[in-house]
Amino acid sequence: MNWFWRVLDIVIGGIFIYAGVLKVVAPVRFAGDIENYHLIPWTLGVRLAFYLPWLEIFCGVALIVRRMYAGALTILLALIVVFMSANAVAKMRGLDIKCGCFGHASDNLGFVSHVALNLAILAGVVLLMRRTKTAA
Repeated sequence: MNWFWRVLDIVIGGIFIYAGVLKVVAPVRFAGDIENYHLIPWTLGVRLAFYLPWLEIFCGVALIVRRMYAGALTILLALIVVFMSANAVAKMRGLDIKCGCFGHASDNLGFVSHVALNLAILAGVVLLMRRTKTAA
């Protein structure tokens, strides 16, 4: 069963590395995606657009190489919860948001597909966190 946890580490880490790299190469687009939520000032959104992708990449790598593992899981859990909350708030406010998480590939996903994908990622992170706590 250890192979399952290792594969889950690699899959979740890979997802965040992939999403982070797509945002690193197009930070202005990501800043625009953040602005579409109308939750924070533009200047803060621009700062986040340059910082968050690197945080995602760093945490994804930490999962794969299993260094600073618990901290990376905690940060990724916070990121996914904040993102899902922002999506819920945007939906309640009637905003049609294209999240930009996976570049142009996510433009074709509807709200339900985004929610399902986010729940799957959240479940993976939570499973890894529970496994870490029981292994300690």
